[in-house]
Amino acid sequence: MMHGPLPDRDDPVDAAARHGLAAALDRVLAVLNSIIVVLAALALVAACAILSYSVLSRALFKAANYWQDEAAVFLLVGATFMTAAYVQQNRGHIGIEAFVGLLSPLANRIRLWLVDAVTLLFCAFFTWKSWTLTHEAYVDGQVSNSMWSPPLAIPYGLMALGMSLLCVQIIVQLALPFTGAKRR
Repeated sequence: MMHGPLPDRDDPVDAAARHGLAAALDRVLAVLNSIIVVLAALALVAACAILSYSVLSRALFKAANYWQDEAAVFLLVGATFMTAAYVQQNRGHIGIEAFVGLLSPLANRIRLWLVDAVTLLFCAFFTWKSWTLTHEAYVDGQVSNSMWSPPLAIPYGLMALGMSLLCVQIIVQLALPFTGAKRR
């Protein structure tokens, strides 16, 4: 386990200060991700409130709660997938850094680029599948099996949109080193 900045993040050149498509996309994604994080935080608070209401209404008033669990799950799915690009942007994901100290700076940059490239391939496949699920759910009018029966296109769409943003974020991070910017 390492504490402090990782070698690939030392003295980062602010990509937003650079010109070009990758830098512009990086700035747009940073603003969009900041907005999404605030909305996701509100979604988490709403999910907590809904689940608390569910428990209290069931315990105190023996009230039926057929919608609360699904509403909370939809909010949690949305918050999780929509903030994936923010986590990637800030390199907040869990990474195994056992090789960082053993490899040269050039080898580390290559390793990080290759990891991002493989990650992009996986995320692109996941994005494609999420969009096909969203389309199927929307076209077929699929709903959940509960009494409330909300459309399944909602969580699938949030998954697809969040994964699409994650793919764009990874593409920008793959492109930035070629523009002269250091990795963040």
